[in-house]
Amino acid sequence: MAKLRIGVLYDFWWDEDEERTEAGARPKRKAPDEDVQHVYDALKEAGHNPVFLRIDGTRQSLQELAESETDLIFNLVESFGGDDRFDTNIAAYLELLGRRFTGTGSHGLYLAQDKALAKKIFAFHGIRTPTFATVYRGRTEHSHDIGFPVIVKPAREDGSIGIQFGAVCGSIKELMDRIDYIHAQFDSPALIEEYIEGRELYVGVLGSAEPEALPIVEMDLSQLPEGVPRIAGSEVKWEEGTAAYENTHAFLPEDLDEALVTKLHETAVQAYQALQLRDYGRIDFRLAQDGTPYVLEVNPNPYLLPSAEFSMAAKQSGREYADLVAQIVDGALTRYGANPNGNGRGHGG
Repeated sequence: MAKLRIGVLYDFWWDEDEERTEAGARPKRKAPDEDVQHVYDALKEAGHNPVFLRIDGTRQSLQELAESETDLIFNLVESFGGDDRFDTNIAAYLELLGRRFTGTGSHGLYLAQDKALAKKIFAFHGIRTPTFATVYRGRTEHSHDIGFPVIVKPAREDGSIGIQFGAVCGSIKELMDRIDYIHAQFDSPALIEEYIEGRELYVGVLGSAEPEALPIVEMDLSQLPEGVPRIAGSEVKWEEGTAAYENTHAFLPEDLDEALVTKLHETAVQAYQALQLRDYGRIDFRLAQDGTPYVLEVNPNPYLLPSAEFSMAAKQSGREYADLVAQIVDGALTRYGANPNGNGRGHGG
């Protein structure tokens, strides 16, 4: 195997609200996520020569990225300057530079990020998803007949941003208050979606030309505090130390029958391809109480921490973490038809 120079690209930014350590000094930098170091170490273990590349929301960091020399970029960017809507733009920038990189391209990132557009694509392909409406500052952009309860989300955010327990609404007053909150906080259309009571299931998909669905992972929400909806909102994902965070966990369910597993796998691959994902992704499902699976959303380039749901599923399929990272690299190179001994500038796309 050729030894490659691989740039591990991640984002960080300054929190302007933090106290400055001294007069005139920049605010403290936000540290990169743990997955960055784990991917770096896995690449090292595989015999490659990884280097860190970072962007911080400045033009200078973009210039440094353009001037870097790599055979491949492992794209772990989630935002630009702390704005997670701009991960699409970073992928587009890499494409303009003609650089080879792992994960979904700019077009697929855009399709997945716009939840309402993604759901329209699902409908075209016959992929079952909760009925929905979109509203922006008093104007209804798209509407179906939806009965309460509903869940209200920003239409163009990910990582459960803007989805707290209060996002589930059971009355007109709660709905209007939540819509106002989304408009004020995110300056975004509000996605109003039929709330599906049921189980939260995740299906990882690996590959591009012939995507493979990985074993199903479930988020156990049964121990959430009494009176709150069973959803994997921001409290569950990000608020460490709370009961919601501490009492929920991912596990590998063993009670799903073979026909349902096959249906989930087939639907996951179909949704993955419909939104033009590549290399790796995760499809989030809600399994209704009557056994009907609904696609909630599609996540390109999901979190790659060894303990995260995607890595759990890969390990269940027989892939250790280093094997998973190596397969993502090999898949990206194959997709580009890349020559590992080339000049590192890539062929675009």
